[in-house]
Amino acid sequence: MTSAPWRKNPLDYVLGPLNRDDFFANYHESKAIVINRDEPGRYSDLLSIARIDELLNAIDLDGEQVDMARAEPPVSRDHFLFPGGGADRAAISDLYRDGATLILPQLHQLDATLKDFCRSLESILSCHVQTNIYLTPPNSQGFRTHYDDHDVFVLQIEGEKEWRLYNTPIENPYRGEGFQSGAHEIGEPVERFILKAGESAYVPRGLVHDASTSGSGDSLHITVGLIVKTWADLMLEAVSEVALEHPGFRRSLPAGFARDDYDRADAEKHFKSLVQDLSDKLELDSAMDLFTDNFIRSRQPDSTGAIVRRAAPFESGAKFRLRPLAPWRLAENAEKEALVLITAGGELTFPLAAEPAIQAVLDGGQISLDSFSALEAKDAQDSLNKLYAFGVVEPV
Repeated sequence: MTSAPWRKNPLDYVLGPLNRDDFFANYHESKAIVINRDEPGRYSDLLSIARIDELLNAIDLDGEQVDMARAEPPVSRDHFLFPGGGADRAAISDLYRDGATLILPQLHQLDATLKDFCRSLESILSCHVQTNIYLTPPNSQGFRTHYDDHDVFVLQIEGEKEWRLYNTPIENPYRGEGFQSGAHEIGEPVERFILKAGESAYVPRGLVHDASTSGSGDSLHITVGLIVKTWADLMLEAVSEVALEHPGFRRSLPAGFARDDYDRADAEKHFKSLVQDLSDKLELDSAMDLFTDNFIRSRQPDSTGAIVRRAAPFESGAKFRLRPLAPWRLAENAEKEALVLITAGGELTFPLAAEPAIQAVLDGGQISLDSFSALEAKDAQDSLNKLYAFGVVEPV
C-alpha cells in the first residue's frame, strides 16, 4: 500500500491545497475550514457506497460496529439489532430506505485501507486517529444539532451534504465533555456550505454543527476523529512525577478541613509554597517521554507479510529496511545492560551489541543477518526475527 495517495503527505491529501503551516497557524483548534475542489474521485481509494454494501453483507457486525440515527423520528437500537446484539441486515436496509443514516463506527479496525490511512495521519500528528462512516439517504438528517468533543476532518466520498455551523459554547472541551441539549445555546447558523464528493472540511471540537443530505443522491462521508492529549494531561502527569519524588506533596490535607469553621489561611500559604516548589521541580522531558512511549506502544503493529513470508529472516543474503510508518523510540534499560526499542505493540529488548545494526536501519539504511555479526549466531537471528515479526522492518 506504499503507493496509496495519502502515504506521501497525509495532511495534503486531506487538506490540500491548504498547506500544513497555514492550517496549524490559522485553523487548528480555533475555526473551521472548507476545502472546495473539482476532484470528485479524490477519496475514492478510501471507500465507496458499493464497498459499504459489500461489508454490511460479508461481515456479521455487532452493536459495537454498526449504528443508525435519524433526527426525526429517532431510531432505537432494538430496531436494527437482534436480541443477542448482532446486526439485523434486513432491518438496517429497511430503516435506511426510510431515511435513517447508517453509521459504521471505528471501521478502520476492520478495513485495511482505512487502517493504513489512519496510521499515516498518526505518524504526522502523534495522536490516535479513528474513522466513523456515515451513509445517509437523500433528503435526510442523521443527527440533531451538536458539537463533538474531538476535532474532526470530514471527507466527502460520494454525494453531497449540506453543513450548518453555529457557535462555540465551550472552547476545546475535554474528552467526554459532550454537548447537552438545552444547556448550550445554539442560535442561528453562522455559516452554511455544501460539501461535494472529493471535498473536505475541518471542524474543531466545541463548534456546534449539523448536516443533512443535499441533492438527489445518497451521501457517504468519513469523519476522521483526532483523539489528542492536552497540555492539562501533560501537566497532571508532571505533577504526579514530582509527588512521587517529594513527600511534601503526599502529606494529608489538614485535619478538619471540611468543617465550616476551618480557617484556610495557613492552608493557602502552604498551597502557594507547593505551587512555587512545582515551578522549580516540574520537568517536561520525563512526562513527555512517558506520553511518547505510551502513544507508540498503543499503536497496532503493521506485520503485513509476516505469515506469508515467515521465512524471510532466514533467507541467505536477505536485506531489510525500516517499514514505512513504523513508530519507534530507542532507549536503554535502567541497568544499561540492554537496548530497548519501543515500538507498536510494546517494546523489544536486544543485546547492546545489536545497536549498530538497529541504529543503521532506523537511520534509513538496509540491514541483513550479517549486520549483527557482533552477536552470537543465535542472538543475531533472534534480533532480526523480532524486528521482522513486530513489523519494524520489511524485506527490501
